[in-house]
Amino acid sequence: MPILSRRAALGGAAAGALAGVAGRGHAAETITVADPGGVYSTAWAEAFYRPFEQESGITVRNITRDAEPTSQVKAIVETRSYIWDVVSVSIQSVKLLAERNLLEPLDWNSPDLQQLIPQARQPFWAGTNVYGTVLAARTDHFGKRLPRSWADFYDVKGFPGRRALPKQPIFTLETALLADGVAPDKLYPLDVDRAFRKLDQVKDHIDVWWASYPQTTQLLQSGEVDLLFTSNARAQAAVDTGAPVQLIWQQGFYGLEGWAIPRGTPRADAARRFIQYSARAKQQALYTKTLSYGPTNPGAYDFIPAKRAEDLPTAPSHFSGLILVNDDWWGANKDRVFDRYTTWLLK
Repeated sequence: MPILSRRAALGGAAAGALAGVAGRGHAAETITVADPGGVYSTAWAEAFYRPFEQESGITVRNITRDAEPTSQVKAIVETRSYIWDVVSVSIQSVKLLAERNLLEPLDWNSPDLQQLIPQARQPFWAGTNVYGTVLAARTDHFGKRLPRSWADFYDVKGFPGRRALPKQPIFTLETALLADGVAPDKLYPLDVDRAFRKLDQVKDHIDVWWASYPQTTQLLQSGEVDLLFTSNARAQAAVDTGAPVQLIWQQGFYGLEGWAIPRGTPRADAARRFIQYSARAKQQALYTKTLSYGPTNPGAYDFIPAKRAEDLPTAPSHFSGLILVNDDWWGANKDRVFDRYTTWLLK
């Protein structure tokens, strides 16, 4: 991992000094952190935002970002209008942003960051959670005969019901190929043409095209749809509120999300301190009470109750059957596939 320049190191020291000044009653620095909203904001406020404020004296202002924030980060850096200082992005997105020189490097000399699993450590990004993407079905509609695969999702006659798909192609293309008979270990490189042919078969049967993950929780809670795919935490949030929803882990996917800093923000040093704090095992354990994702610091499991650990995608009973998203493929193909998917939606 990269070692920061002397200038950056001095910046980190300055941030530490600033926290000390804030603690003596002077105006604290404020950073703006963009996350996906909903249950994320609730969980991360308890685990990261509020305790970091108390320890550092740096105020955290939290706002909700788009489901896919790469274009927003690009605009922030190019216009130098730093409305965000830290943003949560997927591992697929960070590759694209880093290649375009849109992110600040992190300080990998930090002992807290060094505790993260290898997949969560990149020069410009620190993973905070391992997420699962799974089918979620309303049991009051399907009863005991639940869909069990992506082929079942695309089988509108065998499993009739209201369906939803996202307005973005990541996972969507993978599910189409799995439904069309592609083996999980043969998914990548994605056969994009084949995926769209399969999507053509189900397009007219989609009742809702969702734009954000918080929306999927609402769709499941309200019963507006009977079947969709979403992150395991968003589906679990519906379960936790009493909705008759079943998570279907078979043929699910997993990936990582984490923190990045838009290049050039004048608050980069404070942002780095926040990211380092978010890597601590005890803090990551706290978010799992509300957000059912797997922590990237393995030490967090020392503080997570066994019953709750069973709801996380990194639980052995779930993790062994999940498919890893190929972030290298998406990093290289994201722009063209997103453009094609947007055009396809408008036809």
